[in-house]
Amino acid sequence: MACVLLFSRLLPFSHRLTRTSICLLSLFLSYLCYCALFPADTIMQKAGDPTSSCQRVLADGAQRRVQKSCVLPLDARPSSVEASRPKTDQRPPSTLHVDTPSPPMTNLKFGNKKLPNAIIVGVKKGGTRAVLEFIRIHPDVRAAGTETHFFDRNYDRGLEWYRGLMPRTLESQITMEKTPSYFVTKETPHRISAMSRDTKLIVVVRDPVTRAISDYTQTLTKTPDLPSFQDLAFRNQSLGIVDTSWNAIRIGLYALHLENWLRYFPLAQIHFVSGERLITDPAEELARMQDFLGLKRIVTDKHFYFNRTKGFPCLKKPESSGSPRCLGKSKGRTHVQIDRDAIEQLRDFYRPYNVKFYEM
Repeated sequence: MACVLLFSRLLPFSHRLTRTSICLLSLFLSYLCYCALFPADTIMQKAGDPTSSCQRVLADGAQRRVQKSCVLPLDARPSSVEASRPKTDQRPPSTLHVDTPSPPMTNLKFGNKKLPNAIIVGVKKGGTRAVLEFIRIHPDVRAAGTETHFFDRNYDRGLEWYRGLMPRTLESQITMEKTPSYFVTKETPHRISAMSRDTKLIVVVRDPVTRAISDYTQTLTKTPDLPSFQDLAFRNQSLGIVDTSWNAIRIGLYALHLENWLRYFPLAQIHFVSGERLITDPAEELARMQDFLGLKRIVTDKHFYFNRTKGFPCLKKPESSGSPRCLGKSKGRTHVQIDRDAIEQLRDFYRPYNVKFYEM
């Protein structure tokens, strides 16, 4: 304003400005000074418009990387972006994120679902559930909790369905499952071999007579009107003729079933666990199993104690639990009393099959 008044005084009297002209000229000069002191992009940023700063980040690229992320509204994008987008593009008109940080790793699911590296294929009432529960406390083992019955009942569902039943594992971990009926199902060895010839197989066996009685005891709890054990086990007990068509007897013919498996897998890929030693010395059986699977011996005798009530070993109380881990009520049942003569007849029947099995 002072500059305008001084300028007006220096002019000849006849050219001096009126008061209104002086005011307008002052306002114009003030605006020019304000624009010089505060550039337009600075004003817009102070007003909260993110467009300029975002465009600067996009233009400068890696040379001037701005650490803060910015969001560029859709209507602030260059017109060339809109012109180049196909009309069929139905992406929602939300926002374009620049330098947005990655989501935290805690929100991601670790590992992948893989087809099993090892399968407990049998046998029923041999101790397969105990083996699975004991080995899965190893940090490098993850196992499906329920029997999948993929290779004997659900094979038509396909391998991707089977893979979906598996737990997520890291590359360093082994994926396992157990279905005891696999060992006696004729088609199973070929099907597992078609999936992977490198699959490691685990077979839990016990005295076939004891196994048959345990099998019968379990069935009897579900079918109370079941015929007697002797009636099912023998076609003619007085002559010692055993009925091998009864599933409880047929499962114990280990040598015949193993012959089928050896057509598709070398013996080195099959590991046998003794059901009897699993009860008397679980740590030793688990040590041998860990060696077979290529695992460090982490599951040891410090993990077990013998439960006298159930008659078999249980896992000691984990640090994160308030009680020991024993198998369920369906395990450790008191067996049905069988006539001693019938037991001896069955032992005589199984003897040649057992000898062949151990030779194999």
